Amino acid sequence: MDRTERALELAREVGFDLAGVAPLAPPPAAARFERWLDEGRHGSMAYLERHRERTVDPALLLPEGQSILCVGLAHSRPDFALPDGARVARYAAGRDYHNVLGKRLEKLARRLAAEGFDGPWRKVVDAGPVLERSHAARAGLGFESRAANLLHPDFGPWFFLGELLIAEPLVPTESPPAGSCGTCRACLDACPTDALFAPGRVHAPDCISYQTIENRGAVPRSLREHLGDWAFGCDVCSEVCPFGKDTPDLSERFGTHPALADDGLVSWLDAGEGFSERFRGSPLQRPRREGLARNAALVLGNRPTEEGRRALLKALSFDPSPLVREASSWSLARAHGADHGVRAALELARGRETDDGVRRAMDLDLAE
Repeated sequence: MDRTERALELAREVGFDLAGVAPLAPPPAAARFERWLDEGRHGSMAYLERHRERTVDPALLLPEGQSILCVGLAHSRPDFALPDGARVARYAAGRDYHNVLGKRLEKLARRLAAEGFDGPWRKVVDAGPVLERSHAARAGLGFESRAANLLHPDFGPWFFLGELLIAEPLVPTESPPAGSCGTCRACLDACPTDALFAPGRVHAPDCISYQTIENRGAVPRSLREHLGDWAFGCDVCSEVCPFGKDTPDLSERFGTHPALADDGLVSWLDAGEGFSERFRGSPLQRPRREGLARNAALVLGNRPTEEGRRALLKALSFDPSPLVREASSWSLARAHGADHGVRAALELARGRETDDGVRRAMDLDLAE
């Protein structure tokens, strides 16, 4: 059997739904990525700038390498929400995909070595400095969409990508795109914050996923109402995409993490020192306890309940994080500002607050 065909067959045998080969060379989107960085559209994700050269030229990651095995694993599932109705991006509802794909890539590397594919290799899953969508599109796994993601005719946008950089000189599986967006602009029209400011172009600081996952500071006040129910990530552009509909239910592949099956936003806000253990093995560890509690506080302001009011008042007075206290103040003023008891609590909290930034924010909340 041809070496390239055998490598792709092994990728499918270890459990990947999609597999293709791209050359270990700068991908088609390299120049576009550099312009995006130069325009400052990556926000606070300084690591993207630090790893610019390696991201553009994957040969710097594996000097002995010659090929990239691009793989895909579908994760489509029905719309997912917490017990209290707050929403989490579907990809994050179950086990951490980094671990799942990473282990399969390691297994694939061992299978390749056992069949004589010699030389060093390197696995990459999402966090590595690789323009994975561009490489995967070049390898024939799908086409890049107006929402700046990768679409497949069967799995839509609901699949993870991984890469195995290897020394074997495989034949690239370049093929015509398996579809296109045509004249559709549903994703651009539906984006709650207009983060998709042009076809295929994203201004990260306006993106709900960026704000709820990558941003380590306060969410800009102008964007907070637009978070709506989204406590982690956002699926709006994928949900309105015609390719995102009628995909198979594969939720059993990653399951549902216990912290999402049983808990709601109030418990997130009060996670405290048990955060790491509660969210072990979940993508929701990414923003850390402080970021996830901030998100919970803001969404409780968009989804007012009596239980949420009590939780926000507690966080306003006792949470150790200025970030969470500030978010709680905003939500109390927004959702419960007509309550004289809430106003009194805000005034009391303002009087004893030690953080200058939080005090200024509380002044705004009280004025509004």
